[in-house]
Amino acid sequence: MAKAKKKSSKQPPAYLTKRILVSAARTGVRNAAVETMKLMGYTVIAHEGWVVRKYQDGHIEKISSLETANTNGSLPLD
Repeated sequence: MAKAKKKSSKQPPAYLTKRILVSAARTGVRNAAVETMKLMGYTVIAHEGWVVRKYQDGHIEKISSLETANTNGSLPLD
């Protein structure tokens, strides 16, 4: 009888899946935002149709408005 190979749960898969990529990107962006806030005291983000500067104390300064995008079409991610 052939023995079944055991998969180690500690090693990531040898291929890159969309889920792994999205998770890694999201984690990286969050870490970068935290580091930017520590270094500069604010981060620049998009919020409710505006590009804003968000400060450590929580107040928000509007920089410029964003143009509305056409949301009728689909955005292929694959």
